[in-house]
Amino acid sequence: MSVLIRGVRCYGEGDRVDVLVADGQIAEIGDVGARDADVVIDAPGQVLLPGFVDLHTHLREPGREYTEDIETGSAAAALGGYTAVFAMANTTPVADSPVVTDHVWHRGQQVGLVDVHPVGAVTVGLGGTQLTEMGMMASGAAAVRMFSDDGVCVADPLVMRRALEYATGLGVLIAQHAEEPRLTVGSVAHEGPTAARLGLAGWPRVAEESIVARDALLARDAGARLHICHASTAGTVEILKWAKAQGISVTAEVTPHHLMLDDSRLADYDGRNRVNPPLREAADAAALRRALADGVIDCVATDHAPHAEHEKACEFAAARPGMLGLQTALSVVVATMVEPGLLTWRDVARVMSERPAEIVGLPDQGRPLEVGEPANLTVVDPQGSWMVTGEQLASRSANTPFEAMTLPATVTATLLRGRVTARDGKSPA
Repeated sequence: MSVLIRGVRCYGEGDRVDVLVADGQIAEIGDVGARDADVVIDAPGQVLLPGFVDLHTHLREPGREYTEDIETGSAAAALGGYTAVFAMANTTPVADSPVVTDHVWHRGQQVGLVDVHPVGAVTVGLGGTQLTEMGMMASGAAAVRMFSDDGVCVADPLVMRRALEYATGLGVLIAQHAEEPRLTVGSVAHEGPTAARLGLAGWPRVAEESIVARDALLARDAGARLHICHASTAGTVEILKWAKAQGISVTAEVTPHHLMLDDSRLADYDGRNRVNPPLREAADAAALRRALADGVIDCVATDHAPHAEHEKACEFAAARPGMLGLQTALSVVVATMVEPGLLTWRDVARVMSERPAEIVGLPDQGRPLEVGEPANLTVVDPQGSWMVTGEQLASRSANTPFEAMTLPATVTATLLRGRVTARDGKSPA
């Protein structure tokens, strides 16, 4: 199949060019002219970027397909400009064996809208005590590259140390959900004036920061690579700065919702605003934005977490934590980072595509926009805008905190290895 994309600006820079895609690769960039192609996408003045890579998403399959499955989650990802996503292990059963991880990989390939890379569990059943057979998952059909107990913290320092040592020998990555569980018992909101005023049990920053600091030191001594999931506090930013200055191999992600939202959103007790880690104070969000711009935080990851209506439309403390994120991520990054001048479009490519692909070692994602490179591409209309309506998103769930917000920038087309997987807000029939 050949696709001709007309009039785009690569990375939002320079003159408009045509990009011809053939046989899954970028075949030509320049004034292609009236060349015949199977598909023609007119995108005058729009921005061409490498396809986005999400290191942190929840697709719920197997076990909670009533909230999301690989097909609906893949559709949401493609519509959001993603060409690869990493599906977390907290499914039912847990993705702690090749039986589950290989199923997720094969199902993602069968759907074919994005590459779905399963994340293997660090411990059996997410129990925090017995390490999984990471080697078997890494050598299976899914070739698992990242392991995480996300949803719970690997709290035992000895277990975490052994996991880092084991992962180093395998050449895989450990991603930590940083939360000291003894400090968050019953907690549902950021510990601060807002939670106190609303009568909500507080979740202190130190619960996250103490684990980030501990694990950075464990990674230093193990000579291991460590990735911090959903950084949420200004203190975590400072610890990351210190760790990187020491030469420790630590990377970190931030979610779109932690870039934009803060705990003032909790005033109406809407369960859609409950998330783990919680929305912090405005000063934390500002520190996260600056850290992403400066490279202290490496990338954006959605932590896309679908939940059914009855799991959110309830008492705040009883609501399941998590928010949708795949279709809104780019727009939130544009609103919080591009429009204020903190990031350029080339920087967007770095934090949403290039750096995440590099962190997990994906050879065919996050590649330069050059002839001969894989045609994993996203076309963005920087002048576009749209109103978020949860019920109209591709996900099986509707729990978006951005409901009724008008957000900037629209994804107009996504290509996976040269095949159009989303166009003008629609997935292929």
